[in-house]
Amino acid sequence: MLNLIGDILNWTAAGIVFPVLFLPLAILVTRRGQPLLTWLALVIAIVVAGGAFAHLTPVLSITPSITKTSMFGGALLLATLVIALSGGAEKVAATLTFLFDQVTRSIGRTVMWLLLVMALVQFGIVVLRYVFGINFIFMQESITYMHGAVFLLAGGYTLLTDDHVRVDIFYRDATPRRKALIDLAGTYLLLFPICLLLLWTASPYVANSWSVGEGSNESSGIKGLFILKSFIPAFAMLLAMAGFVIASRASAILREPR
Repeated sequence: MLNLIGDILNWTAAGIVFPVLFLPLAILVTRRGQPLLTWLALVIAIVVAGGAFAHLTPVLSITPSITKTSMFGGALLLATLVIALSGGAEKVAATLTFLFDQVTRSIGRTVMWLLLVMALVQFGIVVLRYVFGINFIFMQESITYMHGAVFLLAGGYTLLTDDHVRVDIFYRDATPRRKALIDLAGTYLLLFPICLLLLWTASPYVANSWSVGEGSNESSGIKGLFILKSFIPAFAMLLAMAGFVIASRASAILREPR
């Protein structure tokens, strides 16, 4: 029963996420007079492609039943209706872009302070071990927790500020429109699929850890390993938020006259 409820919630969330993710692309491809129909056709095409991918990837164990499919379709139509009644795709996309930008930046700037805390804790570990001969397991494990938080929770902020390592040949010297086209294509063809795949495959892994209250193997260690594992889906969601902001900016550039 719990598995069924979890599947229904996942498919309902997917029905809401799909139209939201494609708002920037929908604004770019729609024409005046028929935005809703074009947007619906775009979302349906992506959903069909995703279904084909799920069918060809049995390792994901995706077996949608009639109930799950109906929940997905109902959530998809409901999200479409809410967006249409909220002023259209462009208005909703602008609101979400501002919100996602603020959330991603705030979390990124906050977790960066853990770098200073990590350095201080590591310094304390060295002093306690080699000067006083004292060792605390929870202090050593806290380094892993903080490192995981910085690496995963600041990933979206790093992508948003373009501070990640970029190895390219054409992008650096490209025109703003070409950069926007590359960003838009990369977001929808590479970034969003990876984020969705990561969320889907990490959900059972994290849920099992929460169900047993998984902690450290050491008796004096931190009993919160389930929290550390929860950074994985959080990383995917923050990365998707950053991708939404990047796609919205790229779409705005491409809509401008040449």
